[in-house]
Amino acid sequence: MDRRNNLFKFNLSMLNLPKSQKLRSFGVYLAGALYAIGFWSMIDAAIYSKSINASNVHVSIVDWIPFICSTLGMIIVNSIEKSNLFNDNQNSFLSPNSNAWAARVILFLGFSLLAGGLAGSFMVFIVKFLMKDIKFPTLGMGVSNIICNGCIMFSCIILWLSQNIEDEYSYSLAL
Repeated sequence: MDRRNNLFKFNLSMLNLPKSQKLRSFGVYLAGALYAIGFWSMIDAAIYSKSINASNVHVSIVDWIPFICSTLGMIIVNSIEKSNLFNDNQNSFLSPNSNAWAARVILFLGFSLLAGGLAGSFMVFIVKFLMKDIKFPTLGMGVSNIICNGCIMFSCIILWLSQNIEDEYSYSLAL
């Protein structure tokens, strides 16, 4: 291709849809970056509360509980393999030995912890900051808590999806 006919200096044809392995790696790195942003947002609010904040409102254990719930939910959700959710050899709801039923229940509990963490951060924000009519920059500690739990939730979803991407050349060998 002639470089004089290009609109940009770099070649846009290199931006084709990546293979599943590259997409998986990108998803894992993106999930890690989102978790790091969320974690740093909470740490930043705690440091601000301890050192610079001049008001009576500070980050306490109540602010950390939604973060802990979201992190536990992320660990639980990403410990479940997608293949365990669809192993229905029998009627999975009535069979006590079914892995699919147990995996679905554990996945539900993990997503419940994630949703509870995000809802808890909104609740802490409303009760601790908005009901007491607190202004910025102290209000930023509550916003940081919401950002933290939102980033952890998106990180969990991206990580689970990227870990469960099917390879183009994978074969399912089952006996």
